[in-house]
Amino acid sequence: MPRTSEPEVLICGAGAAGLTLAIDLARRNVGFLLIDKAAGPFMGSRGKGIQPRSQEVFEDLGVIDRIVASGGEYPVQRFYTDEGPVDRPAIGMSGPTPAEPYQIPLLVPQFLTERCLRERLAELGHAPLYGHELTGIDQDGDGVSARIATPSGQRTVRAAYLVGADGGRSFVRKSLDIGFPGKTLDVRAVVADVRVDGVSTDAWHRWGEGMDAQLSLCPLYGTDMFQYQAPVPFGVDIDVSAAGLTALIHERAGRTDIVIREVSWASVFEMNARLADTYRDGRVFLAGDAAHVHPPTGGQGLNTGVQDAYNLGWKLAAVLDGAPRSLLDSYERERRPVAEAVLGLSERLLEAARSRYISRGREVSQLDLGYVDSPLTLATPCRDKGPLAGERAPDAPVTGAGGLDTRLFSLFRGPHWTLLGYETDRTAAPTARKGLHIHTTGPRGDLRDTGGHFRDAYGLAAGQWALVRPDGYIAAIADTTDLHAIEGYLDTVGLRTGGASPAWR
Repeated sequence: MPRTSEPEVLICGAGAAGLTLAIDLARRNVGFLLIDKAAGPFMGSRGKGIQPRSQEVFEDLGVIDRIVASGGEYPVQRFYTDEGPVDRPAIGMSGPTPAEPYQIPLLVPQFLTERCLRERLAELGHAPLYGHELTGIDQDGDGVSARIATPSGQRTVRAAYLVGADGGRSFVRKSLDIGFPGKTLDVRAVVADVRVDGVSTDAWHRWGEGMDAQLSLCPLYGTDMFQYQAPVPFGVDIDVSAAGLTALIHERAGRTDIVIREVSWASVFEMNARLADTYRDGRVFLAGDAAHVHPPTGGQGLNTGVQDAYNLGWKLAAVLDGAPRSLLDSYERERRPVAEAVLGLSERLLEAARSRYISRGREVSQLDLGYVDSPLTLATPCRDKGPLAGERAPDAPVTGAGGLDTRLFSLFRGPHWTLLGYETDRTAAPTARKGLHIHTTGPRGDLRDTGGHFRDAYGLAAGQWALVRPDGYIAAIADTTDLHAIEGYLDTVGLRTGGASPAWR
């Protein structure tokens, strides 16, 4: 049960980022309130790409299988040319490996991804409150007072922290007067979810050379709809009815046999690249589109927001459970450089899309993003193989001492930290403490590296240890003789030996 009857965290915005944060807090028994001013869930396909790193996050949160079942892999891109249709892959990546079990981006309409997240949140005993609009924020040294307009009247909620995950037009960001510099990218587009006759579901259909003539129809697996995308001129009213979108297809594709029967959702928008001046003001944080907005090329926006929330959730819970407040300073230090890199990538892919053909590779997977320069990362001993501290912790198949096969990701799953010892003496491990799981290979170890995958993925020498954070990044690599450094580190992030953690607000 949550530690207090009042919410410790107020989350504004029940999109993918807000839902991810809510799930992470719920499984950590942190009291929270998740609100959204909309009357109900968002029903568009907008952020339809789920990158491999986000798939790993969703495995940890217990939703990956239902998300995979809700969509599918990207189809080939079918370009219609004067010489006839040409099929080209949308994704240029290799298949999964023991260290990277997810390497193929998924195509899942955003409303289905968010439905899966709401189902998981319901399993944990929570649900978003729709029709609840944040109208005012006041904060002091002890917490945040938020004024909320609800269907039954005005309400004031007091919480220790507030997280604005309320989109690119964030009320939270604007009310704190946080700047949102960047640029409009000179591209306006229509995107819609449509039911259509005249095209097959085996390809992402594309027509037109140059931005002004392009149009595409991408099948939305898990539904009977297609996502309709087309750049459109500035300063012109766009008819997003079935008849209007059909007319644009006839104009650009030259195909009168393609007819839009129904429009489920549509939006006309200008593409922007913007980054908030700061992710934090006192006890208020920004996450997702409230902190950064991207052009849709590369499928980075939703994924970056989900990983913002995944980074922030465990830190909020730790501080509320007694860890030093300085732990929260690492949120912006770690996530802002990621957003900067993603913005640059999205803009480069948008520029490539102007010439029509775009194929995405490993650069969009987010598997190589990490926190090597984070204040939470301990210096790595000199090594010539394997990941560094601050980088993503690889997966690996291993065998339990009882003879059953498992994976490191299965051992990581949950809100805890994990300490892995390679060919070590278990008795040398740090003292057991709440929130830390310890696994070792070697004499009397509970794991066996039967295929050598653990050795290959981590590049550890006998007697070395890897400390893995709750969000799946390596915090430290140390020799047995240097384990005292990990002992001290665990104290600084709130993992103390001994009795119950003190309550803190």
